[in-house]
Amino acid sequence: MKPVDLSYHRATSVDDALVQLAVGGDGAKLLGGGQSLGPMLNLRLTRPSTLVDISMVESLRRIESTSESVVAGAAATHAEIEDRPASDPIERAMREVAAGIAYRAVRNRGTIGGSLVHADPAADWASFALCADARVRIRGAEGERDVRMQDFTHAAYTTALAPDEIVTRIEIPRASARARFGFHKLCRKTGELAEAIGVVLVDPDRRYCRVVTGAVGAKPVPLPAAAGLLAATAVPPEPDALCAEIASCTGEHDPVKLHMAAVAVHRAVSRALGAP
Repeated sequence: MKPVDLSYHRATSVDDALVQLAVGGDGAKLLGGGQSLGPMLNLRLTRPSTLVDISMVESLRRIESTSESVVAGAAATHAEIEDRPASDPIERAMREVAAGIAYRAVRNRGTIGGSLVHADPAADWASFALCADARVRIRGAEGERDVRMQDFTHAAYTTALAPDEIVTRIEIPRASARARFGFHKLCRKTGELAEAIGVVLVDPDRRYCRVVTGAVGAKPVPLPAAAGLLAATAVPPEPDALCAEIASCTGEHDPVKLHMAAVAVHRAVSRALGAP
């Protein structure tokens, strides 16, 4: 099967893309890397009348570092993040997450902004961005607004983004030199969506500790009890306690899914604690 007939517009700027979204109305759809949208078009799960391609908008492709944060343009590809030099824990964490996404061919096209906007609960960036307390910048006809990641994803495939808005960048706060990061996902084989994801960021200098479970329930969620215990004792939470908290926070009650989620989180914590 192939997509329905549609018009295609390659945007030259964010303003140009916003104009095309307004003209296209409900029938307009943004195209970034196309790694999720492409198959959906071919299966006719989505049937837009207009595609607005933002993949070549230069301002959306920049990745910049400041003393306070790493800022990735929404159209920055996983491969571009993977290949960047890393000088601090957050940059190294971003490289690790990017390098573990699917295959290199997918990473060459897929974008960080597209991943967050698609809001698949099993996507790697959604769990990482929540754990790192990232902020998503959104631009529309009425101006710009910043949304914390915990408020950006509402549910599976549902975000705070309005139909006439564009995500322009993702800002990830820097961590101190003593920060420790752990990421682990369970997949049957490389390239498949995760069955469970665990992400941990511990930064004693900033008094920051967050533990996140992903690929379980409607969206990634933080585990405050596990984070509190980890911050206080530097000891991984017990699996039974993790299962209970994950069930409480996600509404998941399948014992197999809970066990996998607990294993992913436990391994992520262990990696964080074992980092040099």
